[in-house]
Amino acid sequence: MTAIHPGSDIQAASAVAGHGLKRVLRFFSLFTMAMTVPQVIAVWTTSHVAGVSIASWLAYLCSACLWLVYGLQKRDKTIYLACIGWIVLDAGVLLGVFLHR
Repeated sequence: MTAIHPGSDIQAASAVAGHGLKRVLRFFSLFTMAMTVPQVIAVWTTSHVAGVSIASWLAYLCSACLWLVYGLQKRDKTIYLACIGWIVLDAGVLLGVFLHR
């Protein structure tokens, strides 16, 4: 069995890969939020909200709140900053649905 020692090539490669993964996660977090904006706009600009599932968006909101707490506990900006965006988007959809029903 191979042991990993501080400063080894394996540990350095793992750190580089971890940094790359964080960049990808940040990109996809922003990308998926941007893809949700049209739903928020549609809910607020039309009165056709019959197909929007309140249960789904409540679940998304609860999940984002839980991930926010976790991200804050871990002090991980990749997690908690994204969750703030998701909370705003999820709440925006829900508020729009409640106003138009």
